[in-house]
Amino acid sequence: MNEILRLQHESSDSPHTDATWSLLSESAINSIAQYDAYRLEIELEGLAPQIREKIMEPLYSMRRLLSSWEHLVRRMESDWKLPGQYPISAYINDLDSRSRLQIAMATLNDEAQAALSPLLAELDNRFLHESVPDESGELRPWLKPSSGEEPQGFWLRKPHRHPW
Repeated sequence: MNEILRLQHESSDSPHTDATWSLLSESAINSIAQYDAYRLEIELEGLAPQIREKIMEPLYSMRRLLSSWEHLVRRMESDWKLPGQYPISAYINDLDSRSRLQIAMATLNDEAQAALSPLLAELDNRFLHESVPDESGELRPWLKPSSGEEPQGFWLRKPHRHPW
């Protein structure tokens, strides 16, 4: 299972995540695998058995969360020139991924946190550089965290320029 976790989702959309993943220790991989197994059980709850047996990894795995956040940052840095459309619903999903990352990181052992924290801090700083506070509330009608909580932090920012 750990080797599968190490190799899954090779993607040029998130090269920093890929590079960080390639350097993870066995202890960090094990900790991430525990989070992913927990997350998978949550996502499988209530699904029919024939569907459950086909799902092998969580939609919100640790790697996918980091990749999603990195992909958003890279899109913003490219002035939205990366291929593919990017509707506001994708932006909401990426902000939601960042919120989930905060919770997920707290479940990891110290070694995994130490390995992933520099990447997360770098991506956060890059996001902050590419965004401004949404003081006018321009995006607020659409930005609703899936947790149902009031938007805060990154949710209260908007890209310098956006494609919507």
